[in-house]
Amino acid sequence: MRILMLAQSYMSIGVGQRGHVRNLTIGLARRGHDVAVATIGQPGSKTGQPEDGVSSECRQPPPTISVIICAYSEDRWELLLQSVASVQEQTLQPREIIVSVDQPLFHRCAAHWADFAASAPPIRVIQNKYDGHLGAARNTAAETATGEILAFLDDDAAADRDWLEILIEPYRDKRIGAVGGRPIPVFETSRPAWFPVQFDWVFGCAYDGLPTSRGPLAHLIGANMSVRRTLLEQVGGFHSDRHDDMDMCHRVAHLRGSEAVIYEPAATVRHFVPASRPTWRYFWRRCLFVNKGKVEAFAQMGDAATLGAEARFAWYALTKGLPREILQAAKGDAHGLARSAAIVAGVGLAAVGHVAGRIELVRRLRRRRQQATKQILDTAAQGDGRGK
Repeated sequence: MRILMLAQSYMSIGVGQRGHVRNLTIGLARRGHDVAVATIGQPGSKTGQPEDGVSSECRQPPPTISVIICAYSEDRWELLLQSVASVQEQTLQPREIIVSVDQPLFHRCAAHWADFAASAPPIRVIQNKYDGHLGAARNTAAETATGEILAFLDDDAAADRDWLEILIEPYRDKRIGAVGGRPIPVFETSRPAWFPVQFDWVFGCAYDGLPTSRGPLAHLIGANMSVRRTLLEQVGGFHSDRHDDMDMCHRVAHLRGSEAVIYEPAATVRHFVPASRPTWRYFWRRCLFVNKGKVEAFAQMGDAATLGAEARFAWYALTKGLPREILQAAKGDAHGLARSAAIVAGVGLAAVGHVAGRIELVRRLRRRRQQATKQILDTAAQGDGRGK
């Protein structure tokens, strides 16, 4: 456990490293009048009373919403169509739907939704203009969005009809900066009996250990999350391409406090899990390499970085999930021991990935210092040569 709770003594490694989004210039607050949109109604409070202990002075009318869906592969075309259609059918319609795609898919999307610019809600297709994929595409969309709230939905996820209505409710409190919902896995094949629910994060889905009611959460799930547009501007957009959800949540919490990032499990989407993912190979690689990559993402965050969420997850998995699965095995569940072993292996692989990432980071920083020192010495030597 000590490995997972290492102090955050990271040094900044600068923009442009692997997995880091380059050249972010987000001007989110100045474009509200630039895009023609449909006028929509927003519901009031269902009860008219303060909720969750929030005083009426802090509560605001529901803000406007831009839904952003990013896509990169034609292999998910049918899923993308379902994702967009699910947003069109919301009980609370957004101001706009923005489909932000990489170049190979752009022309197909632009042609398909060419006649939807004046629909309600309007659908706009834009091309990712930054290096990278998910974080870069989200930044591209954020720069053009006009809603006060940016809601992000994965291209392989379909939202329940009341998703936006529930997701937006916490924003009535002006202190809330980001809200995420619960992605529920929809398996292409049956769920493997050996796969522990504590590790459904591997699929980008809600997992055992998350809050069961609305409350603060350090790391929202990117397939189903939202943020105030002005706050995303303040933190400089998404800085990580592979860990963009974690990066945004940590920066918002650092700016506004941990209570500003809220998880609302009642706001649900259905996240498709293809047959290639519920496998042992996918499981161990995700546990190892996701946590290895997090080290660099944390290094980019500076003072906003914290391993608290990772430590709490490991503690919960080992002290709650593991005993529960062992008990199930004792009661005759033939797969209980397999899930127990997977929990131990997953936590262990996460720790190994974190250590490997730390070692790689230290080596990279050492090489950069050596190169900087060499450059200084070479410059000094050239100056001495000219002086002679």
